[in-house]
Amino acid sequence: MYMPKLGTMLLRNRVACVLVLSVFIVGLAWSQTQPSTTPGSQPAPAPGQGQAPAQAAPTQNPPAQNAPNQATPQNQVPPSPSGGQQAAPAQGQGAQGPSATDNGVFTFTAKAEEVTLHATVVDERNRLITNLGKGDFAVFENSQPQQIRSFRQEDIPVAIGVVIDNSGSMREKRDEVNKATLNLVKASNPDDQVFVVNFNDEYYLDQEFTADVKKLQAALEHVESRGGTALYDAIVASADYLTKSPLQRKVLFVVTDGEDDASQESLEQAVHKLQQENGPTVYAIGLLGTEKARKAKRALEILADRTGGISFFPPSLGEVDDISRSIAHDIRNQYTITYTPTTPKNIGGFRTIHVDARARPYKKLTVRTRSGYYPGQEQAGAGGGTN
Repeated sequence: MYMPKLGTMLLRNRVACVLVLSVFIVGLAWSQTQPSTTPGSQPAPAPGQGQAPAQAAPTQNPPAQNAPNQATPQNQVPPSPSGGQQAAPAQGQGAQGPSATDNGVFTFTAKAEEVTLHATVVDERNRLITNLGKGDFAVFENSQPQQIRSFRQEDIPVAIGVVIDNSGSMREKRDEVNKATLNLVKASNPDDQVFVVNFNDEYYLDQEFTADVKKLQAALEHVESRGGTALYDAIVASADYLTKSPLQRKVLFVVTDGEDDASQESLEQAVHKLQQENGPTVYAIGLLGTEKARKAKRALEILADRTGGISFFPPSLGEVDDISRSIAHDIRNQYTITYTPTTPKNIGGFRTIHVDARARPYKKLTVRTRSGYYPGQEQAGAGGGTN
């Protein structure tokens, strides 16, 4: 309401001034007023500035003249002829994070030097502690203290690979294992993306990423119990498949009842794969008998411990369901910590990681997170998504 009134008032004052001026400038003043007869326009320029409207008039045409320049790469925004009111193309307006560029490249580059840790904290009675703050943590890389750049504790979606032993010895155990796995999914974040790999002496992707419980159930029921146990091969392949997910947090849920006896990959090679930067956390359930149990147990413990997960060895099959629910609870109550390492990532070699937590009134807190990483071997999607 006020802008039109102001424009009209300015126009009237201008007309009064023109009438007072001497006759020799009437013609000039009249020519100046023609482009400014609409309400809301600015007063005509003072004498001596009469060329401004003539220069401003061609501004109606620049879009046509500048059209060839708009064929430049899409990530370059041409200057706006309207004083900045159209400073960016439509697809860039309001863009945030990875959407600003193809495949989230900008976000990934901006965070390429950061290391992200997902940590679980328990007290001396192995109870989850979820009320700590940033100042309660200390992060060390190669025994050197690191400055925490960001910190949060929230339930965010996770990419989960379900890797289930489908060897002959698992035939009578699969019903209980399948039930427990589905309960893990149901107790997890509803926006999690889950895939299923069944393995014996080979591994099979029986369900791609999905949040559909019915599809996951059908994949788990695809049981062809036979052959040996290619656990390490299945883990390496599943870790590779996890990189297809844009979700930053990644988990492998592994269930087996015996020692690996069919893989081309070794335990050391599987661990190396998992310790790529921002690699997955492994939660393992070993349904082990007495035969060769020691070696199989050690392998699962290593896979879990090195990645910040945990391994379980229940004495009875009936405990698997409760374990799967506790794993879901663990995943949903992790802390996410990022830091920029003091040693540049272009310096190779394995980096050890240790995280301490201290807070009152807790006497002793234990932090589970990955034991280290190989710099420059990042899993895809490390800087995208929710970090």
